[in-house]
Amino acid sequence: MVHLVDRSTGPDAEIAHQGGPRVGLIVSKAVGNAVIRHRTSRRLRHVCAGLFGLMPATTDLVVRALPPAGAASTADLERDIRKALRKLGVAGA
Repeated sequence: MVHLVDRSTGPDAEIAHQGGPRVGLIVSKAVGNAVIRHRTSRRLRHVCAGLFGLMPATTDLVVRALPPAGAASTADLERDIRKALRKLGVAGA
C-alpha cells in the first residue's frame, strides 16, 4: 500500500521546499519475524532511494508493507512500488 502527499501547499510549504522527497516505511509484525521485517525494510529503502529522482522535492511517500512483501524479491518490490506510483500519477515511474 502506497500513499503520496505533496507538501508544496499548506502551512509548512516553505519548509517543504528544503531537502528532497521523504519516505516512511511501515513494516509490521504481520510481515514476519524481526529478521524478515528488517530485510524487507532494507529492500524497500533501496528501491525507494532509486526512485527519488522521479518525485518532486516536496513529496512525502509512505509505503506500508503487506505480509507477502516478506517473501518478495527486490525486483518484485520495485515493480509493485513503480506500479503504485504510476497509479498515483508520478511521471516516469
